[in-house]
Order: sequence, then structure tokens, then C-alpha cells
Amino acid sequence: MLSVAEAQKRVLEGVFPLPTEVVALTDACGRVSAAPVRARLSNPPADVSSMDGYAVRAADLHARGVRLACIGHAPAGHPFAGQVGAGECVRIFTGSVMPAGTDAVLIQENASADGATISTTHTLAPGTYVRRLGQDFATGQVIIPAGCRLSAQDVGVAAAANHAWLEVARRPRVAIAATGDELLLPGSPVGPGQIANSNTPMLAALLRAAGAEPVMLPALRDDMADLATLERMVDGVDMLVTAGGASVGSHDLVRRGLEQVGMKTDFWKIAMRPGKPLMYGHLGRLPFIGLPGNPVAAFVCSIVFVLPALRRMAGIAQAIQPPVRAVLGADVPTNDQRMDHLRARLAHDAAGRLVATPFPVQDSAMLHVLAQSQALVLRAPHAPAARCGEMCDIIRIDHVPG
Repeated sequence: MLSVAEAQKRVLEGVFPLPTEVVALTDACGRVSAAPVRARLSNPPADVSSMDGYAVRAADLHARGVRLACIGHAPAGHPFAGQVGAGECVRIFTGSVMPAGTDAVLIQENASADGATISTTHTLAPGTYVRRLGQDFATGQVIIPAGCRLSAQDVGVAAAANHAWLEVARRPRVAIAATGDELLLPGSPVGPGQIANSNTPMLAALLRAAGAEPVMLPALRDDMADLATLERMVDGVDMLVTAGGASVGSHDLVRRGLEQVGMKTDFWKIAMRPGKPLMYGHLGRLPFIGLPGNPVAAFVCSIVFVLPALRRMAGIAQAIQPPVRAVLGADVPTNDQRMDHLRARLAHDAAGRLVATPFPVQDSAMLHVLAQSQALVLRAPHAPAARCGEMCDIIRIDHVPG
């Protein structure tokens, strides 16, 4: 059996970044930047006031008091066109461009107005309440690197830098097919021996949250002829993911069925739990990942293998995200030869430390336990028993990492 690390390496070696496309800024959130985004203007584009008050010359102010002549107003968007000289000031507002000749802002709370005369006993250092040109970013500066999953904040900074369109990686299109004679559509009448197909909608939701476009195919029967139809159903997709039929039973036919239509199998069987019967190969140039049929195993294998492959397709440099450190919230026994992924709850202790407490039952068909989990506690092959309070590595699943 392959180690998890070696299997991840092989999967990532077989997938490549997708072509790019240009999208409107309003549609860019969640997409991956395909090129560095450089500022088209500085922010702020000039020296501006950070407060309402009066633009002054700091040298004019002194503790014994001063009277200044207010020679104009400069609302935001309407800069004062003249020059401010000694003993003069201009009424200014937050975001207003600083008039020529001024270098500080006297806030209105510290000034008294008598018509066009302003008096104060406050002193100021040059630059007080002034946001300098380019203080946030300067023209030409890289404000978003390539390979970045764009957040709402990124959209905001791109807009401030005067971008209306961004070049992003095309979303990976992933075909999902569950296999098994027992599967039926959720909501259908349930006959003897039948179960609702939870894998397809669960995986589609996971992949959509990770930035992919899932293509949900009909459930396939445990029949070689039915499996052969997959080849005709995956035109235009970037990856094929199946769930079920990957084990060694007489009805687990996915590997044999796809090999008959040209699939080249790279590996089969991983030293991990849950998820030992995992397949990887290529159907022509199409990457294929065959997940186990047990829903928890299918989910865990998607986190470990499918999501890193999607990140590589999207051009994200760090396809495999590093684990997070946490405090173990319960004792765990010695591990066997397979890397374990224990479903766990997350909480914080009195010291503010992240605590991961594995559920006592870890059966790979228990979806309700998975739904209550926020993390997977990682247990290396042959790891010794660990006690509550020791440190451990976890993968967070309470939010899908982009």
C-alpha cells in the first residue's frame, strides 16, 4: 500500500493548471488570481485629510493661541485650487485633498469659528491627521499575488486600485458519479436493500465550496456495460471522481470497467483510514480519482486528495495545506500501519488553546458523526498511544480551505 504522502505526490504530478479567463471584478470573489494584480493608481491618490477640520500650516500654530483666516472650503471630491499662505487655513473634511501649502489638519473640536476667522490654542506636528499619498499602496505595486484565492477584501483593494476586470484561473469542472445497485435519488421511495445516494450531493457541495464546478452524473449500476458509459459522459470536464466500487468485492467493478475503456491505473490502495481502497489514474488525459463508497471515507479522501488536485489546477502554489496544531482532547490508542484520520470536535480551553476531541466511534459510514466534526486528527502509521493534553496535528474541515 502507498503512503498518503506518496499518493498525494503522484496525484499532483498528474494534474496541471487550467487556462485562464477574465472576469468582472464583481464575479471575482472565490476565484484564483492568474497573474499578479498591480495598482493602477496610488491609495490615497494624494495627501488627504483623515478628519473633519481645517487644513493648516503647522508652523502657524503655537500654544499662546492663534487666529487664522479661513479662505475656502474643500469638500471631498472638490479640491481647493489656491495656495494657502501664512496665517490662512481651509475648511476640510475626511477624504478631502490637502490644499497646497498645508501640512496638518486642525480637527474641528479644537477650533472655534467666528465667521471666516478660526482661533485655536492647539499646536500640531506636520503630518497630523494627514494620510499621505500612497500610504496604503502606490501605483505599480503588486497588491494581489498570482495564485491567490480572492476574498471580498481582495475585491475591495482591486477596486481601489482601479481594476474593473481580473484574470483568473478557469474553474475546474469535475464529473461526479456514484456507483452501486442499491443507490437511489434522495427523496425517492426506499425499497428493500436500497439507500439514498449521499455521496454525489455531498461531494458536489464540497467541490463547489472549493471553487470547482461539479457535474453530477447519474448513479451507475454495478455492471461493466454501465461503467463503460462513463467514457462518453465526461466530455468537457477536467477531472472524473467516482464514489464506490473501488474495493475488492466481486461487484466492485470500477477499476476493471474503466480499464476496459482505456484507463491507465497509477495506484490502488492507500495506507490510510478511512479510505484504503482509493484509485488514481487517467482516462486518456483526464485525471481520475476513485473514492471509496463509504460516505465518510469518500469525504476524507476528497479532503486529502481531490482538493489538493483542484488547487493545483487553479494555480495555487501550496496545493497541500499544512496541518494545524491542536491539543488532544481525549486519549487515543496506538495506531497500526495505516495513517488514521479521526473525526473530532473542536473547542478552546481556558487558556485559549485549540482542543480536538476525537469521537469515540469512528465508523466510516457514520455521516452524522462527520456532520458534527470540525476536524480530522492525524495519526501517523505506528504512532504510539497519546494522552489527553498532548499536542496533535489536525486538518480543519469546519470550512473548506481554498
